[in-house]
Amino acid sequence: MNILYISLGFLLLVIGGEFIVRSSVAISFKFNISKLVIGMTVVAFATSLPELIVSINAALNGSPAIAINNVIGSNIANIGLVLSIVSIFTYIRVDKTFYKKDWLIMFAFSILLIIFSVSDNLISQIEGLALLGSLIIFIYYFLNKANDDIIPENIDDKLASSSIIKIIIWLLISSLSLFFGAEFLVNGAVNFAQQINISEAAISVSVVAIGTSIPELATSIIAIAKKEKGISVGNLIGSNIFNIGSVVGITAIIKPIYIASEIIERDLIWMIFFALLLLFMAVLPKRNVIGKLKGFVILIAYFLFITLVFI
Repeated sequence: MNILYISLGFLLLVIGGEFIVRSSVAISFKFNISKLVIGMTVVAFATSLPELIVSINAALNGSPAIAINNVIGSNIANIGLVLSIVSIFTYIRVDKTFYKKDWLIMFAFSILLIIFSVSDNLISQIEGLALLGSLIIFIYYFLNKANDDIIPENIDDKLASSSIIKIIIWLLISSLSLFFGAEFLVNGAVNFAQQINISEAAISVSVVAIGTSIPELATSIIAIAKKEKGISVGNLIGSNIFNIGSVVGITAIIKPIYIASEIIERDLIWMIFFALLLLFMAVLPKRNVIGKLKGFVILIAYFLFITLVFI
């Protein structure tokens, strides 16, 4: 039965990935916003919904620590697993805005999370509000910049004629598919992992995190297949920002999140490591391109992290 849930989860997540990319490109036509910004807002939020739902449920059930494990593991998986797999199948070209804006903002949110965590091993409600407020400022900034920095892009012209009603339907289908797909996949994977006696801590930072990162993988592969590379890069970076700003922020507002020392000493360090590894790979020759070789290096680093989690 668990295998059935996992398979159904994969199917729904792929469907959700198709409709979220379609709707995001259509929205970029309607509001004259670049696809990279759409990827860092609409797509990022929709694909972060599984993490948000899982973390809020955990907080309401008296286990808010799962939220931080889920977010850290998901942010690591977005770079270590999702980006590496996509780059192995096709190269990813890094835009100049990656260095000046995108990566810096993602890294700033990561550092902010660490500062809040190490101060007293707790993400308080005020700190949750600070994270959520920072995310709102981030969204406002990028949406304003989008109107000033329009970059002509080759996208499916048919989507330009999509009606608002059709776009809303697409967003609804994608959100529901991503939500239920993640639920089936995570529940099936967690139950299966528990059957073979894997600890809850290891599950939350690995199995649950990987399960809730499947939407990013699905939307990125679909976007790459359609030559929408801007959406793929923006999706991954934006999702990591949304994970910290919205998932940790909202969960901490509902209930303060206790951060165990081992999470600070191991998982948060690995999250920073993968952020720096992404930057390092982007500047290495061939500069501004992440291809097969670099993808394999990142993937090997991710397998090393997963191995250490279970030791």
